[in-house]
Amino acid sequence: MSETNKKPALMQLSAQQKTRYWLIGLALAIALLWLLGNAVVPFLVATAIAYFLEPVVQRLQKLGTNRLWAVILISLLALIVVVAIFLLVVPMLIQQGTALFSVAPEYIARLTSFLGERFPALFEPDSPLRKAMTGLQTVLKDFGVAVVNQALNTSLALVDFLLLVFVVPVVTFYLMLDWPRVIAAVDRWLPRDHAGTMRMLAGRVDKVLAGFVRGQLTVCAILGGFYALALAAIGLQFGVVIGIFAGLVSFIPFVGSLLGGVLSIGLALYQFWGDPVWILAVAAVFLVGQLVEGNVLTPKLVGGSVGLHPVWLLFSLSAFGALFGFAGLLVAVPVAASIGVLGRYALSQYLEGRFYLGNDQDEP
Repeated sequence: MSETNKKPALMQLSAQQKTRYWLIGLALAIALLWLLGNAVVPFLVATAIAYFLEPVVQRLQKLGTNRLWAVILISLLALIVVVAIFLLVVPMLIQQGTALFSVAPEYIARLTSFLGERFPALFEPDSPLRKAMTGLQTVLKDFGVAVVNQALNTSLALVDFLLLVFVVPVVTFYLMLDWPRVIAAVDRWLPRDHAGTMRMLAGRVDKVLAGFVRGQLTVCAILGGFYALALAAIGLQFGVVIGIFAGLVSFIPFVGSLLGGVLSIGLALYQFWGDPVWILAVAAVFLVGQLVEGNVLTPKLVGGSVGLHPVWLLFSLSAFGALFGFAGLLVAVPVAASIGVLGRYALSQYLEGRFYLGNDQDEP
């Protein structure tokens, strides 16, 4: 081959230069998320939904359905479910939530009076417990008023809601349709020297997200529906909103059933006082829910090695929510999973490296 036909040799980047480029890219991503804020929320939501539904699309394709028709079918079913939720469930939640906040101060006042009659030493006028109950009553009253005023007076919230309603379905449809091409394009952009390692790490992150996001959210939805329906069947006031709340926070082990159980049993004591059968029925609902979650749902849908510790998840949600608002909450779980996978990979490299193992001649 002649000299003129030879391609010029590419200059290899040093480890320091590669690190610098990665840090610059990370800084640009953080700055972009900071600057755009809520503007990227519809697209993050659409990406999360498309990722969540991708296994369903693949399953339909294996059954012989064209990808386009699979996406159309899933989109129609999802639209029916969302419309049904907004027509049937959301108005009930708003009604019960508003009523709960409005009557909570009265419930606390009656509970304080009830306990004060039976335990007068603990509920003297200047006792810490009485002051705490009075303070909680004031906080709930102010919080309920603040939520209502915010919902009524914030026009930007309506704009954001309309963006979610109209933009998310469209973006989700096209992402589901083009998901294989998007993944293939991202794979082509990977640095060739590290493509294998990055694919391996991406597969581990996907396993963690699949286990947590798809699995745990399914568990939360099942538990929320079970708690809400069971408490509503018992006739507990505000049972639907408390049941759904307990289901939503069930991604933290025992917290959903504990908080939901305490709230529900407290309301049951007030509503069914003198009829202990219904109080025990409310307690049994959360006992059954906890048993089913620990022995059936979590092992089957999540698995035992998700690798996303609840404490780390809570810290990520708190930190990203404080820094980036609602958009930060949406990226907190993927980022937490990615950091966890990268941290474990870095630790494994350290434990296999010379810095940790040392040299043979250094051994005594």
